[in-house]
Amino acid sequence: MSEAPGSPPNPESSKGPDRPDQKELFLALVHSFQSAAMQQLGKIVNPFTQQIERDLPQAQLSIDMLGMLQERTNGNLTPEESRFLAHVLREVQLNYVLELEEEKKREAGK
Repeated sequence: MSEAPGSPPNPESSKGPDRPDQKELFLALVHSFQSAAMQQLGKIVNPFTQQIERDLPQAQLSIDMLGMLQERTNGNLTPEESRFLAHVLREVQLNYVLELEEEKKREAGK
């Protein structure tokens, strides 16, 4: 069955044997924001520079993006997707708070 001209593509019709489904794509999107936030928090190495780098304003933006995803997808996720997103969001938020505390300690020690 062909799609009507001008209609949005049907995600299922374009799915081939090697293409990930929407659930896999969503989990990968969340994971990419998680990786970015952890990199920006200085928790993992930047794969491009091979350095540990901290950029707390950028980390906050990544965390905000995850929060926005959680808010905007509320009620539209599978239980697994919802748990994964909530877990990732808590993890990066906790690490952000820990980094802020470490920064305050460093500032006080100067």
